[in-house]
Amino acid sequence: MKSKASAPGKIILFGEHFVVYGITAILCAINKRITVTTEKTSDNKISINSSVGNLVSSPKKPINEIDIQLRPFYYLADKMIQKYDNKSGMKITVDSEIPLGVGLGSSSACCVAGAASISGIFAKNSKEEILQMAIEAEKTIFPNTSGADCTVCTFGGLIKYDKQNGHSKIDSEPNFHLVIANSKMEHSTKEVVSNVKEFKEKNEEKFSDICNEETGLIDDVLICLKNNDLKGIGRDMIKNQEYLETIGVSNEKLRDMIELATKTSWGAKLTGAGGGGCIFALTDENNMEKTIQQLKKNNYECFSTKIDFTGLDTL
Repeated sequence: MKSKASAPGKIILFGEHFVVYGITAILCAINKRITVTTEKTSDNKISINSSVGNLVSSPKKPINEIDIQLRPFYYLADKMIQKYDNKSGMKITVDSEIPLGVGLGSSSACCVAGAASISGIFAKNSKEEILQMAIEAEKTIFPNTSGADCTVCTFGGLIKYDKQNGHSKIDSEPNFHLVIANSKMEHSTKEVVSNVKEFKEKNEEKFSDICNEETGLIDDVLICLKNNDLKGIGRDMIKNQEYLETIGVSNEKLRDMIELATKTSWGAKLTGAGGGGCIFALTDENNMEKTIQQLKKNNYECFSTKIDFTGLDTL
């Protein structure tokens, strides 16, 4: 028996870093996917085959003995074996269209697709039930996860998230393309977050002012999304990038990529932690190809995406 599921990656459109301090972040699912295929076996082994590594192991091992990238799959498989059939095993195959470790939600998409595929061998679960399993699995990598990434990968579309109110779906369905470019710079999210905290502690009043401005900007973004106002969204992206520059999470290479992309798009900014990873540019069908070529001729790897409104898909 086989069970197959896929889930989209995600991008943070607005609010990264400031979300840590209570400001709303806006996330969207993107139409690049991770697909997980699970087969039930009779050998009482958990076998995982993926681009980040392979594993063949017995169930019931302590999770900290499993390679961190493979933990969500092992955790989910072990849980299902213990719950439904102690004598069975599982063969799990992972196929990805999403670049790994660059802030595009590969881990969350793995957890969502993995939860649906692995549990699907034994039972049919709702998206809400799969989301809860996915968040549990994600905690084997990120113990303090908010669950926002898994939520947008499960339900698709756009969501807003803040620490006080949690996550909620944004009903807008704007029609735009995102051109995502990879800096290929290694970075530590933990280190970047720590540096932002240090900036805040040394510049309390300035940081508070930026947070207030970001709150107003997010309010404007929500209106622009509802109206499919690309010019307004692009303007807000440029402004948000200025705030990220101020708190020190950008660098010369990211700035160069953003400057290039802004020449032909409605606006561009970094996404995720910064210090490396990706930037994205807001485009439509008229300027998408120009933006891609502008980045490619300067030797930046890039690709276009749209918002994925489907979310989790069980195949």
